[in-house]
Amino acid sequence: MSLFSDNIRNLRVQHKISQEKLAKSLGITRGRYVKYEDGTSEAPYEILKKIAHYYHISIDLLLSVDVRKIPVDDLLKLGDNRILLPITVDAAGDNFIEIVPHKARAGYLAGYSDPEFIENLQHISLPWLRNGKFRAFPVDGDSMPPHKSGFFIVGRYVEKLGDVMDGKTYILLTKNEGIVYKRLNKNGKNALVLHSDNTYYKSYEVKASEILEIWEFACSLATEEFKPDNLSPESLKEIIMDLRREVREVKDKLF
Repeated sequence: MSLFSDNIRNLRVQHKISQEKLAKSLGITRGRYVKYEDGTSEAPYEILKKIAHYYHISIDLLLSVDVRKIPVDDLLKLGDNRILLPITVDAAGDNFIEIVPHKARAGYLAGYSDPEFIENLQHISLPWLRNGKFRAFPVDGDSMPPHKSGFFIVGRYVEKLGDVMDGKTYILLTKNEGIVYKRLNKNGKNALVLHSDNTYYKSYEVKASEILEIWEFACSLATEEFKPDNLSPESLKEIIMDLRREVREVKDKLF
């Protein structure tokens, strides 16, 4: 007996649905469905997807989490019959902002859809962030100045890829890279182009199928003060480019 088998049986009982009715909704016979619930046969991807859509729950949750332990009321229901996003709320029902610490950065890729993982994250509340679901992610590296390692980006959850706006910055969770913070552009080929504000780093594409979550920039949390004489390599490059431009303009006037 697998966790998946236990989950689909518990969900069916919880929703008071007969095996016959559920099998019909999935477009299969009752005998075939019973094998999935008994654990004597593994469900193919297409059936997994249909079951996930039927219960409005993600495949990740069906396969990896005991659904009896999930506080269903604390899951954010998304549109278009898609997944459930685990969230945490305070006593008044307002969403907390979960903080993904640097030490949990790598683990977020495996735990982003696990309610227990999300529940164990530390959280804060910011009074000016109310409409939407927010989460704070750690900055890694110097690709997006002035944000640098040790800072946090608070993102607002984006439900649809089509809501991404060219030129704005987003936190992405991708299958291959985990958490990245970049400026995005849509290329019209079912993919996104990721740009770094620090031009030392090259832009690259990520296919839509590789993206697990998108969070739009809402605000940032700096963990150390900015120093006026602390010019980044990018700032120095801009100064040099400005000087070159001025020299070229002078030459054009003289000759």
